[in-house]
Amino acid sequence: MPKSYLSKTLNSLKPSGIRKFFDIAATMDDVISLGIGEPDFTTPQPIIEAGVQSLREGETHYTSNRGILELRQAVSNHIYKLYGVRYDPVNEIIITVGVSEALYLTFSALLNPGDEVIIPTPCFVSYQAEVILAGGKPAEVYTNMEEDFQPDPAVIEKAIRPNTKAILLGYPNNPTGAVCSRERLQAIADIAQKHNILVISDEIYDRLVYGHEHVCFPSLPGMQERTLLLGGFSKSYAMTGWRVGYAAGPASVIEGLVRIHQYSVMSAPTTAQYGALKALQVGEPFVQEMRREYDRRRKLIHEGLNDLGLPTFEPHGAFYVFPSIHSTGMDDETFAERLLMEEKVAVVPGSAFGDAGKGFVRCSYATNYELIEKALEKIDRFLKKI
Repeated sequence: MPKSYLSKTLNSLKPSGIRKFFDIAATMDDVISLGIGEPDFTTPQPIIEAGVQSLREGETHYTSNRGILELRQAVSNHIYKLYGVRYDPVNEIIITVGVSEALYLTFSALLNPGDEVIIPTPCFVSYQAEVILAGGKPAEVYTNMEEDFQPDPAVIEKAIRPNTKAILLGYPNNPTGAVCSRERLQAIADIAQKHNILVISDEIYDRLVYGHEHVCFPSLPGMQERTLLLGGFSKSYAMTGWRVGYAAGPASVIEGLVRIHQYSVMSAPTTAQYGALKALQVGEPFVQEMRREYDRRRKLIHEGLNDLGLPTFEPHGAFYVFPSIHSTGMDDETFAERLLMEEKVAVVPGSAFGDAGKGFVRCSYATNYELIEKALEKIDRFLKKI
């Protein structure tokens, strides 16, 4: 048996709990997927045309490491218009290959070996892995359905250690759909200032909020100087395959991200950057249209799951619901596997998003209304069988 050439750090990572079920579903016919966190809408046509036009005009070369200046200016104006926070497009914004690369750059730039990052869970599956790959240690703090999956500031403060470097927040939340209140975010901001800790705020779902206010973390008093804001175009503009996002924050921190970015990917895809620019210029009506449709689906699946006896917190952001399956007597992996094999409905076990997700499953309503109706019928049949 040849020795393993993989690093100990990589070998210590658990495989993605999402990928396992996607791989199984890919071998089956007629599966209704409530698993994938991707809009079922096609990118709006003006954005597609802008990308195509950039190719026709010969924009096929590298851009600045930081991204096209006109796009950075548009991102700066966009954030200011929505939240009143102004970033210098020259020194305080970098265009990245989606928020995924922004996370990688952030932790690679910030963490020394053994530094801890406090992460409220359940959370996006990449958070802990990105911290570990950068040599840090994720410190999970649990949220729960009784408190609407919002982090408890007191629990966060209790988790702070001498080697705590940052707090990572992801609201609106994947997988729960939770939106964090201004009061809780302000309490976390006060803690970050008190302990001189950086806050990393992943706000990729900021435009997909229903009946609630989204609070942009750096808009809180005194927080712009100690917050790294991550955002992108994948969810709001149905641009997942374009792979374009951004990070905005203090110039000294952004300079660190740029230094790693220039050695790893050079620059985000040029065509995607021109598409993103067009999205900010003309995309708002499409965002509003998609949000209205997501809201319609949200109400259907939230009410439907509760009616089936699966207690489900009402989500007010993103496009996920997070029902409890405790009443079935099954753990979340067994529930998801049996539902897939017996009724061909794909959901994701809650434990894929951290230990706080055990006993729940994530269902995405980024699929059409009629398929959600059929999925609910199949889940009802499954529950009656068991």
